[in-house]
Amino acid sequence: MYMKRQKSTSVILYILVSVMLICLTACSGDKASDSRTTTEEAISEAETLTRDIHKLSDVKSISDNKYSCSYDGVSHEFILFLPNETTDAPLVLMLHGYGESAERFRYYSHFEQSAVPEGYAVCYITGAANPNDSTSSNGWNSGIAADGNDDLSFLISLSDYLREEYGLNKDKLFAIGFSNGAFMIHRLAVEAGDVFTGLISVAGKMPESIWAEREAGFCTSFFQVTGEKDDVVPMNSSGTSKYAKDPAIEDVIDYWVQKAGLSKTDESEVGNRSVLTKYGADSEKISIWNLWIKDARHSWPDESVNKININEYIIEFLNGLR
Repeated sequence: MYMKRQKSTSVILYILVSVMLICLTACSGDKASDSRTTTEEAISEAETLTRDIHKLSDVKSISDNKYSCSYDGVSHEFILFLPNETTDAPLVLMLHGYGESAERFRYYSHFEQSAVPEGYAVCYITGAANPNDSTSSNGWNSGIAADGNDDLSFLISLSDYLREEYGLNKDKLFAIGFSNGAFMIHRLAVEAGDVFTGLISVAGKMPESIWAEREAGFCTSFFQVTGEKDDVVPMNSSGTSKYAKDPAIEDVIDYWVQKAGLSKTDESEVGNRSVLTKYGADSEKISIWNLWIKDARHSWPDESVNKININEYIIEFLNGLR
């Protein structure tokens, strides 16, 4: 059973255990590695974590590939696209921006058109409003608000359901988010890095509360896409991080690179003077990519403007992890 962190003194014990183990071994991207197993065994013995994942309820078909479901009394919809061969197909979860929906995200990203022919199952998911804020709209509990829906558990439960229902690969799970959905991606990296094989954040930042607990997270492969002129994502390069509570995105990337023991393997100019930097290590399966898009703002990359076909780069990243 997967596990979810509790905000208690047990977290302190967890961090101490993790630090001791990190001293003995580098963070590994291999989910079956000895170091990952050793860490999980130590956590289990200390009884420091619980992650109570419930099953989805009320799963119903709305149309050919659109469904509704409920988790902990919160209603969601999702749109599912499957490859011709579903057995052992990797699953990709798609998380929209604030105030949007699964259908809206599909409309401007069309990621399924690139991914399904490559053998991926793609699931666009509609988030929900914060039950404690009557003015809120559909979104994801990324850690910015003090409380809200248990979206982390919901996403794990949904992925469990889909993998069981369609015979999808149980070891290859990915998620892509834009804006608020990408903020959630950063939360997944820290709190569920042991569950996801790879995560892609487009115009995303790591909320301050999640950054504060980063030391307790597992390493997993990560692809960050940032517009040079994005006024939502704090950056050292633009100086906006000086006035933000959330960490600069450069510091977030540097942290994961150092934690995983990676080094720069390639840096190239792509599109219209954009820069793609890749980090890796011969002994690790973890890969971290950072795409800096010239003149782009807080939006999903548009190939006609940015000369970047973001879906192609994401597919290349995912294929490297299969």
